[in-house]
Amino acid sequence: MAEPFISGQSTARKAAAILVAKDAGFWIPTARQKQNLAVAFAKRGMVVYGKAFDIVRTSGRVNLDDLAEMEQHLGKITIFEIKSTRKKLKPDFSGYFFGLTAAEVLVAQSLKKNFKFVFVNITTGEFLELDLVGIFARARGIYPTWSISF
Repeated sequence: MAEPFISGQSTARKAAAILVAKDAGFWIPTARQKQNLAVAFAKRGMVVYGKAFDIVRTSGRVNLDDLAEMEQHLGKITIFEIKSTRKKLKPDFSGYFFGLTAAEVLVAQSLKKNFKFVFVNITTGEFLELDLVGIFARARGIYPTWSISF
């Protein structure tokens, strides 16, 4: 019997909940906090698209509801785009095939150390963090595509 289809958006939500539950410092920002992050980074000339990240981790206390405080502590903030799957994979995610949007690549290039991708297997709970350089270093192939919506 075929497994039921689960959309990428649905697995990303499950992945976010898994990361938060692991008590590894991740938390899901509110819409207002995402907006504050975009503004704080923009004031430093860094581009952030709100849909190009899903989850946040801070190294130390930073109130993301307070724009001024956030601006003072940008170095303590890392935003993550979740790439999630429910497929059976090795713990190092080798063999995983996924897509990157242009927005995600641009944000990763702009934010550098403040942006990472987190790969989450929602079946096993395993996760792997990589920056853009790390992704390209591991890539066995890159296949550019155009995604079009009518």
